[in-house]
Amino acid sequence: MNFNPFDKLRASPSRNLRASPSRNLRASIPEEILNIAEKLQKAGYEAYLVGGCVRDILLGREPKDWDIATDAKPEEVQKIFPDSIYENKFGTVAVKATRGLAQIDTRISADNNIRENLRGNQRKSALNMVEITTFRREGKYTDKRHPDEIKFAKTIEEDLSRRDFTINAIALALQSAKRKAQSANDSRFALSDSLIIDPFNGQKDLENKIVRAVGNPEERFNEDALRLMRAVRFAVELNFEIEPKTAEAIKKHAGLLEIIAKERIRDELIKIIMTPMAAKGIELLENLNLLKYVIPELREGIGVTQNKHHIYTVFEHSVLSLDYAAKNNFSLEIRLAALFHDIAKPRTKRGEGPDSTFYGHEVLSAKMTARILDRLHFPKNLIEKIVHLVRYHLFYYNVGEVTEAGVRRFLRRIGPENVDDFIKLREADRIGSGVPKARPYKIRHLLFMIEKVKHDPISPKMLKVNGNDVMKILNISSGPKIGQILNILLNEVIENPERNTKENLESRIKDLGKLSDDELKKLAKQAKERKEEFESGIEEEMKRKYYVK
Repeated sequence: MNFNPFDKLRASPSRNLRASPSRNLRASIPEEILNIAEKLQKAGYEAYLVGGCVRDILLGREPKDWDIATDAKPEEVQKIFPDSIYENKFGTVAVKATRGLAQIDTRISADNNIRENLRGNQRKSALNMVEITTFRREGKYTDKRHPDEIKFAKTIEEDLSRRDFTINAIALALQSAKRKAQSANDSRFALSDSLIIDPFNGQKDLENKIVRAVGNPEERFNEDALRLMRAVRFAVELNFEIEPKTAEAIKKHAGLLEIIAKERIRDELIKIIMTPMAAKGIELLENLNLLKYVIPELREGIGVTQNKHHIYTVFEHSVLSLDYAAKNNFSLEIRLAALFHDIAKPRTKRGEGPDSTFYGHEVLSAKMTARILDRLHFPKNLIEKIVHLVRYHLFYYNVGEVTEAGVRRFLRRIGPENVDDFIKLREADRIGSGVPKARPYKIRHLLFMIEKVKHDPISPKMLKVNGNDVMKILNISSGPKIGQILNILLNEVIENPERNTKENLESRIKDLGKLSDDELKKLAKQAKERKEEFESGIEEEMKRKYYVK
């Protein structure tokens, strides 16, 4: 969507709300969502889009999730949608997404995370399940994460007042069930008559790129301490700034993270790390006193100077390495390896100044990385991959010093499948050190050498026949003639790979068997020269690929 919602959406007071008619708002709502809203309205209930989907619509983004709030109680929602699932205590009913008569049959687990799509004859919806939540009002949060009991509210205003940030406390009411398809084959519909409900000026904060808590920020973070991490996540996902009072409240209540499940912290951390602004996220975690409750080991590198090969402190280098990995859209494994690869340097540092050393830091960094990721309950296979990258990130290669045998040993150590990840990690490490080139000559030369040793050698083993076939067809015993014939056949196959069939090669063996020994020797010598020339051409092509000599 190419529009600036802030030119068209201007709030006007109504029912003590910030509300504005949005007839000019060109937003696309999936047909499945409109069907659900229409059924709720026909049953006499209100239906609003709420949360992140409204925020994304106003930002001109494609929403990832669609959530509906209603004044209908869960049991009333279930009457309207008999196949819905209500397996929680938070007033949220999961409804199957339907598109006209077509329906997707989807089963959802109790934790709303694992979904199993069942095959059916009907055309599937683009969505799986849609969550419908009854208006709620705030209660007591003993565990700093979930309300002790669910208290239903009567109005959307009260429901919005319990939400975390103003940019997420905006509702969109569909006032009319009339809608018009944008095209005959389009499953999405243009919003023609709606109302933006914005009691906390969330649209203004969207316009000004601000993350601000709803109402009293200290109360919001006391209710749900995971909001401390979510504030940082939204700031980096949207490239927004955190409003000063909200930031101060985060600093004051940072310690509440200690009572939050590690899995929840991990999930928010991953979302932060996987944004292009991941480095800003780590800096925010530190500036807001959160880092010491998430990855305290990283803080050990703050102010720790390095040797003559670095211009940044250990902490700065780690964050800058992550920054390069994030901005180049590297995988989660590489990003975390970039962040943790030098995490043990403060503990292994010996001496001060340009000649200080960090011997063995890669080994200890790998052990520390394993402990950190295990503490945050990362999956075992992910931990193993990241630890492997950290452990061997300090590989040595210098042009002219490392032989092909050495390159083969290197490949066995790191695993051929991990070469690309190790090179990307080395790039992040280099740029994070302040050097101008991510891939200098010796890295390109290493890639050339790796491809060279991985390249299958050109040999008679590539043929569809072997020495036994030659002896059997010509009724001869082993001897130099067999090798000569195979080399001649190999040369012919190099020239034309389509000749590499058992039928053709057996026919050629019979023809070559009729030649004299001198004729065979001459042809075999020519074949060997052409093979060497061909292999040299392949090597030159590899060199050109990596810009090496």
